Amino acid sequence: MASHNALLSGVDLQCYENNHAHRTEEMDMEQLLVRRGQPFSVVLQCTDHIPRLPDHQLNLILHLGKNNEVVLKVSDSEQDHGKWWFSQRNAQGEVMLTLHSPADAPVGLYSMTVVLLSADGQLLEQTKSQTFYLLFNPWCKDDSVYLPSEELLQEYILNENGILYQGSWDDITTVPWNFGQFEKDVVDICFEVLDNSPAALKNSEMDIANRGSPVYVSRTITAMVNANDDRGVVSGRWDGEYSDGVAPTRWTGSVPILRRWSEGGGQRVRYGQCWVFTGVACTVLRCLGIPTRCITNYSSAHDTDANISVDYLFNDQLENVSEGRKDSIWNYHCWVESWMKRDDLPEGFDGWQVLDPTPLERSDGVFCCGPCPVHAVKEGEVGLKYDTPFVFSEVNADLIFWIVHPDGERIQVSQNSKVIGRNISTKSVYGDFREDITANYKHPEGSMKEREVYKKAGRQVGQKNKDPGQLKLFIKHAPAIHGTDFDVIIEVYNSGREDTDAQLTVTSNAITYNSIHRGECQRKTTSLTVQAHKAHKEVLRLQYDHYGACVSEHHMIRVTALLQLTNQDNIILQEINIPLKMPALHIKIIGKAIVSHKLTAHISFTNPLPVSLQGGVFTVEGAGLTEAIEIKTHCLNSF
Repeated sequence: MASHNALLSGVDLQCYENNHAHRTEEMDMEQLLVRRGQPFSVVLQCTDHIPRLPDHQLNLILHLGKNNEVVLKVSDSEQDHGKWWFSQRNAQGEVMLTLHSPADAPVGLYSMTVVLLSADGQLLEQTKSQTFYLLFNPWCKDDSVYLPSEELLQEYILNENGILYQGSWDDITTVPWNFGQFEKDVVDICFEVLDNSPAALKNSEMDIANRGSPVYVSRTITAMVNANDDRGVVSGRWDGEYSDGVAPTRWTGSVPILRRWSEGGGQRVRYGQCWVFTGVACTVLRCLGIPTRCITNYSSAHDTDANISVDYLFNDQLENVSEGRKDSIWNYHCWVESWMKRDDLPEGFDGWQVLDPTPLERSDGVFCCGPCPVHAVKEGEVGLKYDTPFVFSEVNADLIFWIVHPDGERIQVSQNSKVIGRNISTKSVYGDFREDITANYKHPEGSMKEREVYKKAGRQVGQKNKDPGQLKLFIKHAPAIHGTDFDVIIEVYNSGREDTDAQLTVTSNAITYNSIHRGECQRKTTSLTVQAHKAHKEVLRLQYDHYGACVSEHHMIRVTALLQLTNQDNIILQEINIPLKMPALHIKIIGKAIVSHKLTAHISFTNPLPVSLQGGVFTVEGAGLTEAIEIKTHCLNSF
């Protein structure tokens, strides 16, 4: 190194100014976080004037990766489109350097060194390395996640609070969720998640090169949010046994989960179910700069054999006799959509992409799903990557009931195209209310266009159900409150001119939201005669003494009714899921809310059960207000 008096004394990253300009100020004001495709400026502090060229020149060296695997040399001229470059403006004692990143640059943690070179390229001196994060930029037109709507960006990038929809298609409930993508250290954890992916651990240089693509990054995140194949974040469990972890229903936000995973050295966090996986994925994707929203699909099909139908097999005693991995209908299922261009697909499939981090089926050998274009699902283009057939089935499979006789003969009882994929929901950008986006995924149920798409997807459309005769079967229920007895009314209507004999079997089963049976509650079999042009009603009283012992944490009862006409082969089968209403939490603020002052809130609910509750815990969390805290309660008396 040539001998000369030191000129470079340091670099001011201008975090306050840059983070405000790049809309990352809520993440951190002491760490530089910038978005690609948008210039940012740093100040090179000097002990004296830097001599003018050609005597000396400045260059920037960028390193990317945990071990500085990728090295980028940045010059002070825009040599090639799509390359890093910088401009400089000298002032007394300092130089303003404005860096320009390409809109497809890999996202990640960069380290930057400013070097002073002599005219012949000899290194004279260099600054101490400084680090900054580069994120996706949905405000930049050249970025593949560009979303040209400030209203949408306020919601899908900047909003730290949201709503997840649960319940059933005809009784939708809400759960608040704290995404907390701007909470302290969350951005570090998000990149830690990427760094722990199998691809990164196997070949980090190749992984880093691919991080310019939101398709690659989002697919990696869906695999890493679940812990099935790798050092992922959340371990899923649906059997009700959560004593060695946290029950999925206890989580109120993503931040405690991500911090627990990071502090545990990448050990999986126990436990999650679909809305937990969805909330965590939304946090990570929004933090990285990919516009993302949470979706709930009601009556969501899980098609295990990829035949684009859900097949239910019953014997004549109304017992499920499906073998092996069974098709099922989840009362609801949550996933995320992320906004991006799909340069890897033919034109017409940009925009919202389904990403499902819940470990349902393997995709290319890994438990992940997507990104799958929503438009491809609607049009039945199941040949497009990724995982379009599976998502198509989730929202548009047909439900087929079969009766299996003792000799093994199967008889198709019904084929229904209107059951699966209802009231597909997301939080509105205009407030805390639901937006129905079913029309994004499918044409109107039963319409000619919907049936055409179903055929295109590779499934032969069955013939219309053969006329079951004159009888129609309906199931209704009174308001169902957990802890109380309530009635289910099964109505059989005879539209014909003759009285008809039949046998009616009704069962009620406690189930989880994803269709796992926890036990039969009650069963009733009745022989009946339905008079012509009359309705016959049977009442099944569901008693808390019966369902309370086996009901799952999802508080769901499935009632199935099978009507078999005497001396005829015709069988009618109907079923409904009944969500048991839980008591609402009431929050009352005591006194006035004043910035930077403590606030007292009174939280209460009414116990509807005929027994006292012990060991209750309230979990309280608020983005920017308080981390998740648990408040234990005293004995809660019965209603």
